Amino acid sequence: MRKSSFFAFAALALGFANADAQPSAQKFSAKEIEQGRYVAIAGDCAACHTAPVHPGEKPSGEMAGGYPINSPLGAIYSSNITPSSRYGIGAYSEAEFARAVRSGIRRDGAPLYPAMPYPSYAKLTDADIHALYAYFMTAVKPIDSAAPTTNLPFPFNIRTSMRIWNAMFVDEQKIAADPARSAQWNRGRYLSETLGHCSTCHSPRGLMMQESKSAPLSGGPLGSWFAPNITSDKVSGIGGWSREEIARYLSTGSVPGKGQAAGEMAEAVTHSFSRMNPADVQAIAEYIATVPAVRDDSDKQAAYSFGHSANFETALRGDSKPALGSKLYSGLCAACHGRNGDGSPDGTIPSLHHNSTVGASRSDNLVSVILHGVDRTVGDRHVLMPGFGEASFVQSLTNAQIADLATFVRQTFGPGDSVTEKQVAVARTGSSFSIILLVVRSAMVLGALLLAGIAFWRLRRTSGGKTA
Repeated sequence: MRKSSFFAFAALALGFANADAQPSAQKFSAKEIEQGRYVAIAGDCAACHTAPVHPGEKPSGEMAGGYPINSPLGAIYSSNITPSSRYGIGAYSEAEFARAVRSGIRRDGAPLYPAMPYPSYAKLTDADIHALYAYFMTAVKPIDSAAPTTNLPFPFNIRTSMRIWNAMFVDEQKIAADPARSAQWNRGRYLSETLGHCSTCHSPRGLMMQESKSAPLSGGPLGSWFAPNITSDKVSGIGGWSREEIARYLSTGSVPGKGQAAGEMAEAVTHSFSRMNPADVQAIAEYIATVPAVRDDSDKQAAYSFGHSANFETALRGDSKPALGSKLYSGLCAACHGRNGDGSPDGTIPSLHHNSTVGASRSDNLVSVILHGVDRTVGDRHVLMPGFGEASFVQSLTNAQIADLATFVRQTFGPGDSVTEKQVAVARTGSSFSIILLVVRSAMVLGALLLAGIAFWRLRRTSGGKTA
């Protein structure tokens, strides 16, 4: 009896000792859990925290992490955010969960990398954080498997350095409603700037990879892709799109005559926007349509306005030495996009003229589409264009072939410029260029030399004083 009492007392004491470390056995209402599910959809959690399944591979599971996010410094793997106590967030208290989501600090105190868009999530309301916690802790299946470890080059492998970055660039001030604007606009702003984290991809980055505050949403590199300018400028941005077209693009990933979603945007449409409440999607469109315009002086006309139907097949068949790009288009693309580039009559297969990907001032997205294809799902409709990179199930093209094909498409249906083999080679690596690693390492070397110089000077001064 005494032995049992001792163990009971010990267990009680341990329970009190770990009260702050372990999540409480909270009871959440069905309404809170459902709200959390919706917040997770609006935040696009599944797109990054669920690894894609490749042929022959076993699925890792929903929210189990392992998705490689390419950065200029290397791949950053998303973490397991299922309620697994060992490998996921099952041991997180609600306060620890909120700190991870808003401030990018794990339960063990280590900072996360800002591939996790906590600079945007920092502005989430307490109600949304609470609902999100309720959903993950009760409705997500725990998966007991570890996500791959992120290994960035020195000094970025030292996560403590991210605390300095956070102090410099993360603003946790909540979004205040603008009384001069409608409730719809304010809702759209909240969704766009927090859960939608639009600026994470669509804003240019500074030297330290922080989001630019001087030209928000004016476009930025995203691996091999380029997230376009989505400000209200009619030439460089989407000022020529109606609110209905913006909402349609978010909901379906396609607006004939304007643009189609591919890459990370296709994932956002698949996992998030297409599953959101139509009223919220319309609210986002209402807000985005009013974002202050940012013009790139090199842009002369809107990306979607370029091109026209082109009849080149007759000339191609009568040419004894046709250009390689036109031959590749005829053999690989014309069957779907049409010999004139008109696409399908119902718009399922887009035309190549009046197409933002083809007419953009940069060729990044066209090259990436040729390399990686298009893959998005909305409801029961799956849109798939095969890529022609290394893993192509159609035909793998060389860098030179892709450059020739992209050049043909740009010159026939777009702004008329050329794509180089080097551009394709860079895109194939899946990472955009950044000098941040060189700058930081150079600064460290200069700092070390400066400290060594000061130490040497002080040593000589001390030695000189003793000699005198």
